[in-house]
Amino acid sequence: MPLSPSQTPAPGAQSPTTLKRVLGLPSLIAFGLTSMGILSVVSVYGSGTQLSDGHLPAAYLTAVVAMLFTAHSYGRMARFVPVTGGAYAYTSRAFGTPTGFLVGWAMLLDYLFLPMVNFLIFGLYFNSLFPVVPPQLAVLACLLVVGLFSVVGVGWVKRMNVVVVIASVLVIAAFLVLAVMHAPSPNLDAFVRPLSYGSGGIAPIMAAAAIVAFAFLGFDGVSTLSEESKNPQRDVPRGIVLSTLIAGLGYTLFSVAGSLLVPDWKDLQNLDAAGTELMQKAGGDVLMVVFVLVNLTGLVLCGTAAQMSVSRVIFAMGRDGILPAAFSRLHPRFRTPWIAALVVSVVSLVALFITLDQAVYMINFGALIAFAMVNLATIKVLFFDDRRRGLLGVLRHLVLPLIGFAFIAWLWTSLAWFTYALGGSWLLVGVIVFLVRRRKAGGMALDFDESEPREAESQEEGARVTAGV
Repeated sequence: MPLSPSQTPAPGAQSPTTLKRVLGLPSLIAFGLTSMGILSVVSVYGSGTQLSDGHLPAAYLTAVVAMLFTAHSYGRMARFVPVTGGAYAYTSRAFGTPTGFLVGWAMLLDYLFLPMVNFLIFGLYFNSLFPVVPPQLAVLACLLVVGLFSVVGVGWVKRMNVVVVIASVLVIAAFLVLAVMHAPSPNLDAFVRPLSYGSGGIAPIMAAAAIVAFAFLGFDGVSTLSEESKNPQRDVPRGIVLSTLIAGLGYTLFSVAGSLLVPDWKDLQNLDAAGTELMQKAGGDVLMVVFVLVNLTGLVLCGTAAQMSVSRVIFAMGRDGILPAAFSRLHPRFRTPWIAALVVSVVSLVALFITLDQAVYMINFGALIAFAMVNLATIKVLFFDDRRRGLLGVLRHLVLPLIGFAFIAWLWTSLAWFTYALGGSWLLVGVIVFLVRRRKAGGMALDFDESEPREAESQEEGARVTAGV
C-alpha cells in the first residue's frame, strides 16, 4: 500500500491532499524537546534519586546513551522512508502492512494516553496554584486548548514551542547557577560523585536508568512530521538525535545541580515533590512560581505535540485504507488532519475518569513496542534488503540497532503485569479491527507498496555502491 505524500484521500473529499511543509531543523528540535518535556526531570527527581541511591546523574547518562541507539534507528529510517507515520510507516516498509498496522495500533495506545498524562499533571499543578479550581475542570480546559492547537497546526504551534523551550532552558540555567551558589560544598568531588557508581555498584544505577529512560518518550514524535518538514531526509534524523541529546544533557545537569544542593537525598522533605523543593531551596518562591508557570505552559504544548503525533499516525492509516478514509481528510485552511485530531480529543475525555498511574502504564507498552520494531526494521530494510553491509554499514544498520533493541527488551522487564494485560487486550482489538477492514476491502493483502519513491537514497547511491554503507 503506497505511503506517498501525494496520495489523495477518499474520492470526492473536498480537502487538500498534502500536509503543509513549514518546519525547519530548529522547529523539529523544539518539537522533540517539547514532546519529551524538558522540565519533566523535576517530576521524577525524588523517586529517581532514591532508586539510584543519590546517583541520579549517572542513571540519566546511562539512559541517554541507551536511548540514542533507538534514536539512531529512527533517524536512519526517517531518511529512508520520509513520510508521516513514524514507526507505523517504517515497520510497514520492513515487514508489510499487517505488522505495520499492529505497531501503529500499539503506538496509538502510547500517543492517545500521552496527552492524557499531560492533562492530568496540568490539572494537579493548576489546582496547587488555584485550589478553588477542581483538577477535572483544569484538565478539561487543557484538553480543549490542545484540541484547538492540533487543528490550527504546526505553523503556529512551532513558535510557541520555541518560546517554551527557551523559557525552560532559562529556568534550568537559573537553577544550575543558584544551586551551585547555595551548595554546601561545590568542589570537584561533589560534581564527580553523583556521576559515578556508588557503594551499591551498578545495580542501583541500572534500576534507576530503567525508570528515567521513560523521560525520553516523545523524541519519536519528530518522525511523524516528515511530510511537514522542508527537508525531511536531512532535518528529521537530525531533529530526532539532537533533541534526545539536548534533553539528556538538560536532565543530567539538573540532577547534578540537585545533588550539589542536597548532597544526601535522605534530607529531602518530600520525595514526591522533590523537584519543586529543590527549586525553592535554590531560588525561593520566585523561582518555584516561575517554574510552575513555565511547566504549565510546557504541559499544554507537550500535550499538543503528542496529539499532533497521534493524529498524523491515524491520518496515515486512513490514507492507506486501513482505518476509515475520513481520517485522511485535511482541513481546507490549515491543512491538518482535523478529523483525526478531534477524534483524539474526544478519546482524551477519558482523562477525566482515570488516574495518572493508569495512563502512564499504557504509554510505556505502546512506546516500547514501537521502539523495538523500529530497531528491527532498520536491520531488515537497510542491512538485509538494501544490503548496506560495508564496515560502516554493519555498524550503523546491524550492530547499533541490535544494541538499541536489547536495551528496549531490558526495559520491558520493568513494566508491571497490569501493563501487559491491558496492552495485550489492546493488540487483540487491533487484530480484529485489521481483519474487519481487510474484509471490507475485499480481502486485499494490504501489503506495503515497494513502488514508494526513495528520493533520499538516490542522492547516496554512488557512495553506497563504493563504500558499502
